[in-house]
Amino acid sequence: MKTYLLCLLACFSMQFASAQKNDIQTDTILVQGNCNQCKSRIEDAAYVKGVKHAVWNKETQELIVTYRPSKTNNETIQKNVAANGHRTEKYDAVEKAYQKLPECCQYKTNNTKH
Repeated sequence: MKTYLLCLLACFSMQFASAQKNDIQTDTILVQGNCNQCKSRIEDAAYVKGVKHAVWNKETQELIVTYRPSKTNNETIQKNVAANGHRTEKYDAVEKAYQKLPECCQYKTNNTKH
């Protein structure tokens, strides 16, 4: 009986672990920015609840984000990035937030002087 219960517990644990692995998604989102300050801001903005990993590439303008779809989604991540002043593929930057960006981060002007 003890062996049966241990086997049952082990099977349940394996199913639970595999269910958690299936609850991970990785997306690539185009996000406009200019510099390393932008990189920091974009990545920080992408870290909403449920996001496990976020990396923005200045050259490709791509944000690669890994998250749990049960806790957040692509749209929520993009809205938060846009709210912090950076245009995404679905959402324009919130103008008030964009105007507060340092001059080197204002990607609409292509001015990257630091």
